Amino acid sequence: MPGATTGPPESMTDNLHSDLGMAAPTPLIDNVDLDHVVARASDGQARTLANLVADANALCRHLPPGGALLNVCEDRYRFAVGFVSCLLSGRVSLQPSSQSAATLQQMREAYPDVVCLCDGLYDTAGLPRVDFPSSLEGSGDAVTAMPMVDGDRVVAVLFTSGSTGLPQPHGKTWAKLKRNGLVEAQRLGLMSQSHSVVGTVPVQHSYGFESTFLMGLHGHACFGTGKPFFPQDIADSLAAMPEPRLLVTTPFHLSALVDSGVTVPPLAMVLSATAPLPADLARRAEAALVAPVHEIYGSTESSQLASRRTLDGDVWTLLEGVELSQEDDITSASGGHVEGVVPLSDVIELFPGHRFRLLGRHADMINIAGKRTSLAYLNHQLQAIEGVEDGAFFLPEVEGKDNLGVHRLVAFVRAPNLDRPALTQALHGCIDPVFMPRPLVWVSELPRNDTGKILRSTLEALYEREVLRRG
Repeated sequence: MPGATTGPPESMTDNLHSDLGMAAPTPLIDNVDLDHVVARASDGQARTLANLVADANALCRHLPPGGALLNVCEDRYRFAVGFVSCLLSGRVSLQPSSQSAATLQQMREAYPDVVCLCDGLYDTAGLPRVDFPSSLEGSGDAVTAMPMVDGDRVVAVLFTSGSTGLPQPHGKTWAKLKRNGLVEAQRLGLMSQSHSVVGTVPVQHSYGFESTFLMGLHGHACFGTGKPFFPQDIADSLAAMPEPRLLVTTPFHLSALVDSGVTVPPLAMVLSATAPLPADLARRAEAALVAPVHEIYGSTESSQLASRRTLDGDVWTLLEGVELSQEDDITSASGGHVEGVVPLSDVIELFPGHRFRLLGRHADMINIAGKRTSLAYLNHQLQAIEGVEDGAFFLPEVEGKDNLGVHRLVAFVRAPNLDRPALTQALHGCIDPVFMPRPLVWVSELPRNDTGKILRSTLEALYEREVLRRG
């Protein structure tokens, strides 16, 4: 659909570190009092907006001079204190998707005055560090007025891995971040009543940042301070929060929770992202948790863009103000809370009414013997087979070609109660024979990260270990 568009684009600054000063200062949070509860600890202890601002002011006095803060606090409230301290002191919050030694070194080279804020054991790889003071909370002066923040100032830099493998920066301004949290809360219907938000995803990750921290603040909700991982921990974290409750999670965590049989307190809604959610899992989750399951679509570069209730079908609806435009096979997002015009990594089919369907990622599109599909589609088919607990297709490089020079796919699968003939027969029933995996490799676990994603680099290592070395 060359030249197609759903609306006009919007320009942005190319300088991530510029302070434009073009907009009037904007309140930290709109339309709430300072006694509004923004967070609750696992013991039920509440933290108000006044507590948050007072603690952030106190933290500012503990931080050395500098312009950048690498905030790796796992406790969601302590992360919030660190982030708000950046807003109040003029610092920028750095939020890389990876915290490897190479990434930390790049942070130091790009931001020589960076300091790392920690709340636990963490290897800063030589970066200057400040450990979150255990005596800080409640030590700040009383807060009587809502802080104001320049809406045009870049207050956060989120990073993604680019084609070079090095993290690529994406600056976010405060006004856009406020709108980001607000439009998501409006879409999910949270504005009429304060919800409790429990997240299984790290707050530094763009999804966790938007759907727990930002939506908590600007959706007038209250977020839990922890990051529960195991099913019982998730249930306990939810039980510590008042109703109505919203669980922000991933397909990986949701599947483990549903299959565990753990009793979960009443939920108002479940929100999923980071990977496509199989309809069967959504159906089982809604039945087990007695709550609707919704998905959020977006990226670190673009921020969140659209939502859908999984069981209503595969068509997404854009969030308020967001527009999509197309030139050849590239779809770009703009408008609303999106910073500028952002090309997307997905192949997208546009529909009227600000709706669209995802056809797969450009990088995932494969062509074998003249037939095209996407790895995401193949993964979806594999994971939907009864008895498959987890699975992923992988297309090797030259080593994966057969004697005719045709690339052959590999599939890694965790299916302890399913034999090879049964799985092969099930795959024949849902995918073209040319995409059948050769080999089909059983594994005890797939190498997913803490947001449930599987990186190509980890699949490459798994392929080398399980296929090449074993011959």
